[in-house]
Amino acid sequence: MAFRSAFLAASLLLGGVQSLSIEGMLAAPRRSTANVNPSGELALFTSSVYNWTTHKSSTTWQVLDVASGNVTKAPFGSAVSEFVWVGATNTSILYINSTNDEVPGGVTLYTADLGQKNFTATLVASLHAPFSGLKAAKTESGINFVVNALAYWNNGTAYNEELVTTPFSTGQIYDNNYVRHWDTYVSQQRYAVFSGVLTASYGGYTLAGEPKNLLFGIEDFVTKPETPVQPFGDFGDYDLSPDGKKVAFLTKAPELPKANYTASYIYTVPHDGSSAPVAVNGPGSKAPQTAQGASESPRWSPDSTRLAYAQQDNIIYESDRFKLYVATIEGNSTTVKSVAEDWDSSPGGITWSADGSNLWVTSEIHASNRLFVIPADAPASYKPANITGPQTSLSDFTVLLSGHALVSASASWTSRIFYIVSPTTTSETKILFDAQTVDPELTTVSQSRSSSIWYGPNENGDLIQAFVYYPLNFTTEKKWPVIFEIHGGPQSSQGDTWSVRWNMQLWAEQGFVVVVPQFTGTPGYGQNFTDKITNNWGGTPYRDIELLFEHLEKNVSYIDTDRAVAGGASFGGFMTNWIQGHALGRKFKALVTHDGKVNQYGAYATDEIYFIQHDQNGNLWENRENYGLWDPLSHAKNFSTPHFIAHNDLDYRVVQSEGLSLFNILQTKGVPSRFLHFKDENHWTSNRENSLLWHRYIFNWLKYWVAIDEELIQEGVIKQ
Repeated sequence: MAFRSAFLAASLLLGGVQSLSIEGMLAAPRRSTANVNPSGELALFTSSVYNWTTHKSSTTWQVLDVASGNVTKAPFGSAVSEFVWVGATNTSILYINSTNDEVPGGVTLYTADLGQKNFTATLVASLHAPFSGLKAAKTESGINFVVNALAYWNNGTAYNEELVTTPFSTGQIYDNNYVRHWDTYVSQQRYAVFSGVLTASYGGYTLAGEPKNLLFGIEDFVTKPETPVQPFGDFGDYDLSPDGKKVAFLTKAPELPKANYTASYIYTVPHDGSSAPVAVNGPGSKAPQTAQGASESPRWSPDSTRLAYAQQDNIIYESDRFKLYVATIEGNSTTVKSVAEDWDSSPGGITWSADGSNLWVTSEIHASNRLFVIPADAPASYKPANITGPQTSLSDFTVLLSGHALVSASASWTSRIFYIVSPTTTSETKILFDAQTVDPELTTVSQSRSSSIWYGPNENGDLIQAFVYYPLNFTTEKKWPVIFEIHGGPQSSQGDTWSVRWNMQLWAEQGFVVVVPQFTGTPGYGQNFTDKITNNWGGTPYRDIELLFEHLEKNVSYIDTDRAVAGGASFGGFMTNWIQGHALGRKFKALVTHDGKVNQYGAYATDEIYFIQHDQNGNLWENRENYGLWDPLSHAKNFSTPHFIAHNDLDYRVVQSEGLSLFNILQTKGVPSRFLHFKDENHWTSNRENSLLWHRYIFNWLKYWVAIDEELIQEGVIKQ
């Protein structure tokens, strides 16, 4: 079949059997997790939709009645960026308005009560910077709150970009190797937690002074303290005690360069900043000295005397197992004990039970985020049991006064589902809301169109799970082309979950059976399974994918392995590039790489050095053979499979030269290939308009090389 343009008419892309269109998936409501009020009666969440005519998105706030599951529109608009339930009643709220008429770039604080018949909001504070991450607690004198914002490190004041004079020079000088991260060059400013007080007076509240930087004054030996930790940290990196008197926060280790080490520690500080922050864990603390790695999820107990958190042991391994700890803080004395230490899983998303006896935590099991209840004093041998309801992956949860939990989750067949789960059994699950039943864009998305298989054992004796997604009108009487979708990380998973970047049911609706192997290195299958990918990137994981291909060839009659394609992003892109140079590459009709590595010797252009040094068992100059061992470019002489490369300009994790190098080699060798980039996207393609184009080009590419459109024309589904 002669090579021709892969970009077909839009009517072929969007018509025919594709009920879940690209536009529909991208524009369908994107709902936040549910924020439940203290009595457990109401929950608020946002819903964002996109209009392809106006090319604009719009956001509304929705109210969920927990008893009935009814959803109504909230009495305030999209200018409300976030809120907390706090105040005189169970329906009182304090919220941030994203605008400030007095201070450009600033925000405002309002109080309101959703229980009032006539909703009225009262302005209580004008803040001079774009603060976010609001947490609050009611006190005898009013409300204590915390927020975060960028701050000047020399004086600790909040940074407001709109009030800053633009310098004539754009030069930036650096004295350490943390020059840029994710998609941004690192500036002199750092994020900090600020505390504030709203004093109750005359039936309302008044801001008492300016918010105070609680990180200012921490001695920085090498790394400047920062909370939330960028680029993905949020208000989960800090917590305000229920009595409003103390704040806990985490920050990267001040004595270590953060490009080279993962270590981060948790500090506590009085809300009023009357004394300096004190480290709960890390060097010199009373925490176990085996735990020196990254910390997460500091959470105060209901009585404000204990702090639960999770921490890794290893200081250079971002995918080490997190362990659960509880610190008891009495004045200047702190004791730390581990909880269920031998549990071979990584807890996160920590919440205390109302009586402080249990910890509710999330953890990933078999590529799905699940919910567990653990006694706060559980011995090392304690084995938690999953209590999550339907086959969904949990995003967030709230423990209700009843002792049950309201869960916010998703799955490949629903973009958002809210349900209530019992702390002891999955049989008492009560579904409150399911997007699949209310969003017309999701009509053809179905739980019946996904499943999973186990195959193997592989060379290490491990069974491997793979998720499978089926096309519309699937029948075993027909042979279907197959897509191997290879997940990123590599120490991450891609289970039966909803995604607006790699939505597997949308991919299947192009006319493919889609298989997603959870190869060696994937978390959620035991820490030992995850660790086996170290210095083994193109070894066992590659052979796991080979083994899946053989399994499908021999055992699945409805899959046409003569019409197989493959693709992946990040590590999935690396693996696709590795496959291109090896025998398995000759079995695929076409490949797709999104932001994947091709040159291991160029690894030091990345932003987090600890990642590449850990996974290659050392640095480049002392362990050069390790970098060459799994270098796709070393096998460029074998490149011959048609290959689509997407690589974005703002990707500082895997720099764009990786994609350009691969494309230039393929072009020079005469291999059919295409290159797509977006100048305003990073490691992901997030803008809906960009994502629409990304999907169109890639789907057309894959469909062309397995002749799906020609097949549909012959069947009369698509007219010429």
